[in-house]
Order: sequence, then C-alpha cells, then structure tokens
Amino acid sequence: MKQVCNSELAPTPPMGWNSWDCFGLDVTEEEVKRNADYMARELKDLGWQYVVVDLGWYAPGVTTANYKQRNIPMLTDEYGRLIPVPERFPSSTGGKGFAPLAEYVHSLGLKFGIHIMRGMPWTAAEENKPIKGNAACCGDIADKSDQCLWFGSMYGIDCTKEGAQAYYDSLIELYTQWGVDFIKADDMGTWDGDGLNSPLRTDELEALATSIAKFGNRIVLSVSPGAAYVGNAYHLSRHAHAWRISCDFWDDWTALKRQFPRCAAWAKRHINGHWPDADMLPLGRIGIRGEVGSARNTNFTPDEQITLMSLWCIFRSPLMFGGDLPQTDDFTRQLITNRQAIRLNQDSKNNRQVSADGDIIVWGAESTDDQTAYRAVFNLSDTATLRACPEIPGFYGRKVDIWTHEPVEEEITIPAHGCRLIAYN
Repeated sequence: MKQVCNSELAPTPPMGWNSWDCFGLDVTEEEVKRNADYMARELKDLGWQYVVVDLGWYAPGVTTANYKQRNIPMLTDEYGRLIPVPERFPSSTGGKGFAPLAEYVHSLGLKFGIHIMRGMPWTAAEENKPIKGNAACCGDIADKSDQCLWFGSMYGIDCTKEGAQAYYDSLIELYTQWGVDFIKADDMGTWDGDGLNSPLRTDELEALATSIAKFGNRIVLSVSPGAAYVGNAYHLSRHAHAWRISCDFWDDWTALKRQFPRCAAWAKRHINGHWPDADMLPLGRIGIRGEVGSARNTNFTPDEQITLMSLWCIFRSPLMFGGDLPQTDDFTRQLITNRQAIRLNQDSKNNRQVSADGDIIVWGAESTDDQTAYRAVFNLSDTATLRACPEIPGFYGRKVDIWTHEPVEEEITIPAHGCRLIAYN
C-alpha cells in the first residue's frame, strides 16, 4: 500500500493543546491566544507546540446543548467550505479565515491546528454550491444518507463521483493558505474497536490524505474518533500520523482503567511517525464550557493523574492537553513539565506491556541511546501494595522515580490507583 502521508512530519508523538475539554464548541479567538501565549512562555522549550481549535468554529450560536441537532446553521464560502464565525474569531473577517490567528500562533514559534468533520456541510449540498476547480457541484457528490451518528450537519462524500477528490483538494488548498499545520479529522475513524459498528471511512480518509500530499504534505493528520480496530493499523499508518484508540476520554477512573488493554494491544503495532492516540489529557481546569460536567479541576486524584501521564508517556501516545493552560495549578504544571517523562514519550523504544498480574501491570521501554531503561508499575486496585522493584539485566546503577526525582529502594509502595515510574540509568 502506498505511503501517502509524510512519515517524517511527526517523528515523535505530537504534543499540544486542544480546546475541546475546557471550551467545548464555542472557544473564542482570545481564549486560543491566551493558551498559545502560555504554551510559548512555559511549555514550548519542552516540546509542546500545537494549538488546536476543536469542533464548532464555523457554527454561529452552537453549544453543547444544540450541536447534535440536525442541520444546524453553519457558515461557508462560495465553494461550500466552512469558515470561522467572525463574532468569535474577529480576525477572520473579510475572507481571511484562520490565516491571522495561525500567523499569531506561528509568531510565537508554535504550530496551528483545526478540527474538521468528515464530508461537507449540509448547506453546501442543499444549495448545490460549485466545487472549486471542477465542473461538478457539491450536490453531485454528497451522500445525504451518510451522516455522522452524533453530528448531523454534514453529509458524507461519495468518492466514486467526479468532483469528490476536487472538493477535498479545495479544502486543503484553503487550509494551506490559512497556515494550518495540524488537522484533527473527526468521523473518519472507526468505532469498531469498541463494537459500535461504525467503520473506518477508508474512501474519504484516502481522499483527504491524498489532498494533503498534493499540497506539500506539510499537515499532520490525526484521525478521530475511536476505538480504532487494530487490524487497520497498516492502512492507518499509510494515511494518517495519529488515530484514536478509544471513544472520548474524560476524567473518570473506570475510563482510565479501560485504556490499559487498548494500549497493550496497540503497542505491538507501533510504526515510528504514526501514533495510536489514547486521546486528550483531561487535566487542569476543564469543563468551562465543555461537553461533560461543569467547570472543575480534573476529577482525577493526584495518584490517578500520575497513572494517566505515566501510561500516556510510556505508551508514546500523542500528548494533547485539555485544560485551560492559564489556569493550570502547580501540581498539573509539574506533570506536564517533567523532562524525564517527556523524554520517555518522545525518545524511547521497545515500549510494551511487560506483565499483568491481576491489578498490577508493568510496562517497559528503553531510551533510544540504550543508556536508560524504564519500568512503570501500575496499581489498578483500591488499596496500596508493596512490591519488589523490578530488576532489569544489564542495568545495575541508580534507580530514580521520575515523578518524585527520589532514589528507588529494593521494595516499592505503589499507591491505590497509582504508579511508580522508574528510570534505570
């Protein structure tokens, strides 16, 4: 199968911020800028770089209460392509789209991303708008019977029809003009991994990836939702840089426990430059206008947050922070600025589940220079437990807990719902 997406564009798991967990569907330009400013000031030197505007940037008056209604109002240009709501993104007026906001993010030394839905806006099809650079119109390629299960305002695209590829080409041409570096393409990925019978949209994913390649192959493509089916790993790695392995992940301990077997299965199919994605990090201040719950600091306890970050790092998931960065508390900031944990995520190999003994799960990895080995010992039970520290042949030096920076003894206590993440030097 042809390698369509640029494998060198995401050589390590992408790290950034996404607006969904904290601001839901109606994030504003000012809120995006504040989070970009924080990232540039506090996180950029550690590898955090993507600033991503999630769902709804084109829909006036959209909220978590109404976005699942059929055929909500959405703004499009003359070619049926979605454009930002000027009331929320004032710099977009005059046909400028996201170009000014992307330029602001780039001026900080960061990269800019957007969320898109599969297909085309229903209004583009109903108004039969022309497709840029093609004789066909939007109504000719729309499949009105193929709508997202949870966002009923987009029509699928019949890729057997003349004009289908041209429509996706026109999207990427526009996004390239705006300066988009990252696309989270929703309703492309499968839910079949969780038995929800929504398949990988191979035709439209291939069309989107082909368009990105046609316009320079400079956009990182992340596919949602999940759970992706492990049998699609090869196809996904040909056409995307990241793909979700679960449904939306929120700050719930039961949901976190469910990520362990998923990560274990996908770790066996890692291909460098292409990253199974355990979803965003619902840490810090979330739910301000988010879909789940009310404004809050994450419901995860400190030990559960350490478990979350340890799993995401040793699995090498993309790290997309979900909280409002300017409101980040000291504990959360220590988690996302821990250089050893980030190095494990960005610069390690042979990442795998080593053992699973009831509620005690052990993961391992090595640094790419073979100078450091890692073990993460997770305790998924409700009580603390005392265990012998894992031994690794060939590593007899100092053992250090990555989170506490303290030496590790021969026996370790793993708190309930907690983890000891250990570096062997």
